[in-house]
Amino acid sequence: MIYVDADACPVKAEILKVAERHGIAVTLVANSGLRPSRDPMVINVIVSGAFDAADDWIAERAGAGDIVVTADVPLASRCVAAGALVTGPSGRVFDETNIGMASAMRDLGAHLRETGESKGYNAAFTARDRSSFLSTLDRLCRRARSVSGAASPDPRP
Repeated sequence: MIYVDADACPVKAEILKVAERHGIAVTLVANSGLRPSRDPMVINVIVSGAFDAADDWIAERAGAGDIVVTADVPLASRCVAAGALVTGPSGRVFDETNIGMASAMRDLGAHLRETGESKGYNAAFTARDRSSFLSTLDRLCRRARSVSGAASPDPRP
């Protein structure tokens, strides 16, 4: 299963394309509306507007053999701890070797923004990011299939 933190995710179309090629089900989780899909391998889950509701929903379900796509470092940390394979939309992989540093850098950035030392602008999403993401997701799909033996639809809403 691929779980997607779908609010503001710039690579939803790419996820669906790669997942279809690998025969892996996708669950898009968001606080607001999602475009419905006729593909039976795609599940849309709309959670409440509560803070971190989508993150909590994903973290409660993701585990070994699953892939999670998120730019949210705290969610990535929870999913890595549960054994999931995690990537950001730019193709950055989060794993046991780097999630601590990613969390520390996120906290430092938040502190610098709070103190006015940093404006906190995020870099623009580029074609290179999209290409890197596609490569990373393809690699993670192959790893996930080897962990789970074979991918099959998982209707865990």
